[in-house]
Amino acid sequence: MRIIFITWLFSIAILTILCIRTIPVYSQCLEDQKSLLVNWTPSNDYCGWKGVTCDQAGHVTGLDLNSEFISGGIDQSSSLFSLRFLESLNLADNSFNWKQIPSSFGYLTSLKYLNLANAVTATSEPKFNNPSSESHGLTELRLDGVNISAPGMDWGQAISSSLTNLRVLSLSNCYLSGPIDSSLLKLQSLSEIHLVSNNLSLPVPEFFVNFTNLIALSLSDSNSYGRFPEKIFQVPTLQTLQLSNNIKLQGSLPEFLQNGSLQRIVLRSTNFSVRLPDSTGN
Repeated sequence: MRIIFITWLFSIAILTILCIRTIPVYSQCLEDQKSLLVNWTPSNDYCGWKGVTCDQAGHVTGLDLNSEFISGGIDQSSSLFSLRFLESLNLADNSFNWKQIPSSFGYLTSLKYLNLANAVTATSEPKFNNPSSESHGLTELRLDGVNISAPGMDWGQAISSSLTNLRVLSLSNCYLSGPIDSSLLKLQSLSEIHLVSNNLSLPVPEFFVNFTNLIALSLSDSNSYGRFPEKIFQVPTLQTLQLSNNIKLQGSLPEFLQNGSLQRIVLRSTNFSVRLPDSTGN
């Protein structure tokens, strides 16, 4: 796999005036967009480059740089943050030396999907405030493997205050600790919560039942303990529940909703009990 040095994207200054011309059918290239993707490939049409997605007007809407051996840092003035039409950015499995995630991500106002999994060694609680408004339009955030090392009050409030449109939150193996802050309830669009392999060290909060769009909840290997709230089983939208390897987590399987959506429950290495039917079959 080719090695891309960090200067491929970030060393060229932004052209502030868009190239005003008729775009040929065979090429969508806009010169200002091209200047942000310098030295990627010998091809002139950047919309055909590996990992680049464009809209019909030639604006870059997606960058997939997963596992490209990128190393170094991105400062606040990086030209990356001028790709204002960017909707999807995957930088997973690279190596950035951030002490915190650059706040300039807030300038990517069209961004919906951000994946920084295993790309950052350590960072403070994630913040993505949009400088021009109260919240960011991001709907999917994946920071798995990033050492955030923050208690629940800090990372919970940081996310809930700036990412109110979030649907997918994945913070597995992030060295997080509990408690899980109830401020997350502000994120009423949340459909997936993944907190696997953290040291939460707390009972599972009953307020998870108030996420009315919840489809997947993953808390395996989270050092959760106490009695699991049975009401969570009754969330009508819930399809997948993963609780394995929480040996101190107790509970029992309730009556399931006939019209419920639950398809998969993983309870390996937990202290759940199964209710057996009595002699009447009940």
